[in-house]
Amino acid sequence: MSKEKVVNLNFLVCILLLLAGTASAQTYTLKLSFKEAEKQFLQKNLRLIAQKYHVDASSALVKQAALWDNPTLNTEQNLYDNTHTFFNHADGNGQVYLIMSQIFRTAGKRGKQVQLAKDDARIQEAEFNDLMRNLRYNLQQDFADVASITEQNKVYVTEISSLNTLGDAIEKSYKAGNSSFKDAVRIKALLFGLQSDLAENNRQLVNLETELKTLLAVDEGTTILPQLDRPKVEALPSADQLIAQALTSRPDYLGGSIESERAKHNLSYQKSLALPDITAGVVYDKVNSYSPHYFGLQIGLPLPLFDRNQGNIRAARLDMKGQEAAFKDSELSLKHEVMAAREQYQIAASMLSEGSEDFYSKYDQLFKGMLKSYQQRQISLLEFVDFFESYKDTQLKIIAQRYNLHKAAADLNYTVGTTVINP
Repeated sequence: MSKEKVVNLNFLVCILLLLAGTASAQTYTLKLSFKEAEKQFLQKNLRLIAQKYHVDASSALVKQAALWDNPTLNTEQNLYDNTHTFFNHADGNGQVYLIMSQIFRTAGKRGKQVQLAKDDARIQEAEFNDLMRNLRYNLQQDFADVASITEQNKVYVTEISSLNTLGDAIEKSYKAGNSSFKDAVRIKALLFGLQSDLAENNRQLVNLETELKTLLAVDEGTTILPQLDRPKVEALPSADQLIAQALTSRPDYLGGSIESERAKHNLSYQKSLALPDITAGVVYDKVNSYSPHYFGLQIGLPLPLFDRNQGNIRAARLDMKGQEAAFKDSELSLKHEVMAAREQYQIAASMLSEGSEDFYSKYDQLFKGMLKSYQQRQISLLEFVDFFESYKDTQLKIIAQRYNLHKAAADLNYTVGTTVINP
């Protein structure tokens, strides 16, 4: 066996081992459909779990905002008197002074605080839903990427195997004087190009699998093999219907709406702070100059002469206007994004018709026939190489078109904020 043949076979074996997931650091291969992957993602993704705790924490703050202020108890007693006695209360001696007071919020401050806490909880929930939307898009994208590169690798492995066999035959023929050195070099150049492309694909595959395993929270020794069906072209709702759906489904847009509402509620709350709260209490004085065992009513409130919360009110008003402008901008961006995603899907769908699928599927049989024809000297090397490159490009393009349709569907679902096209 020649040295070149040994090198090529060793390279092919390494690639096949990598594709099969039998490297030493790997334990088993996990085959998943997208629905199965999505289910595991929703149950185990650690970023979602962490964000869910924030949602629950913000809900607890709503209850906290509704609680009344605690009453305040103040006391004063004699510490030391002229009898040189500490805390002398014997025989009716000593002084006891008590105040029990309670603050009463005016202008509906407590209700406004509760509303702000509810707004914050809704914002946290919208952020959780937006995180889920983004991570789900990443999952769908990585899923399609891994499936596409795996399909590309199958094309490369098939061609490398065929060229290895053909290269061995040409080398023997060259040594026997029946083939030219140029033919042997041309085949080896083709083989080297395919091996380089396959190695580059596998480098990308390692990075994508790392992201996918993180999203699904699986062990580092697991190899994920996506089971992705060929995409089907589906009819889309009208642009107006998709926009209307996005306006009710996009968590980032809904979060912007809540932010705008919260800014209005905050302005109302800041205005209420300009009105003073009332403090009321009961006073007890054991030895009072007016009357022993005196009971009195205490009422207090600050006088808003200087600080009427002017700065905070102005800041809240400006923040409200800023949130309104940002919300209008997000609505405009949403409409443009939905229109663009819909058009991109239609373009991808038009490139992947059933007729083209049937045409490309016949290339496999034609490739075997052309390989046999060259081996039988019925066609020249130049004709074979030209067809070989055309076969590879065609197979990779059809895989790319399937991937583009998957990606366009993922982009459309992401833009609308709900499942329009099933993966």
